[in-house]
Amino acid sequence: MTSVAKNKLYDVNQIRADARKEIEEGPVTPDYKLDLNETYQLMNEALASEILCVLRYRHHQVIAKGIDFPQVSAEFAEHAEAEYEHMMMIAERIDQLGGDPDFNPATVAARSSTEYGSSGPKVALDQLIKEDLVAERVAIEIYRKLVQHFGSEDPTSRRMFEKILEDEEEHANDLADLLAAIDPRNKPQ
Repeated sequence: MTSVAKNKLYDVNQIRADARKEIEEGPVTPDYKLDLNETYQLMNEALASEILCVLRYRHHQVIAKGIDFPQVSAEFAEHAEAEYEHMMMIAERIDQLGGDPDFNPATVAARSSTEYGSSGPKVALDQLIKEDLVAERVAIEIYRKLVQHFGSEDPTSRRMFEKILEDEEEHANDLADLLAAIDPRNKPQ
């Protein structure tokens, strides 16, 4: 073993010793300062929201009716794919941190911050878009809070939520544009 010059930022020998001693912890090192149980809970709530968003967007994709059906249905499909990617990003991060991503369908709705929304063949297209826009706005606010929560204590999770937040803001903008195209009275002021 070669000797490494000591520096003031860290002791590499101590870091190596800790890494060997706690190898079963995977990527979670002793300097992870956040409460892991709280991290798992917050991430599983976000995971539940993404699962519900995938289901809602797929449902809306199938039932979207009206003159703008092909374009709106395609937008719902695109958003469902993005929400699926978010779902998997969050699930994989929970697993990396040693937690169990909770995909239990029996508890998804209760853990989700978003709602499933309306159902049925008679739901107006603008109602579907409004429900999705509300869900995106809820996700945006919560993900901003999660970005702040993870901050510099868990930059990997923070960056993941920043990326998801960016996508959710884009979705909200797309939906606001669709809503305005369907009924110009819905254009934001």
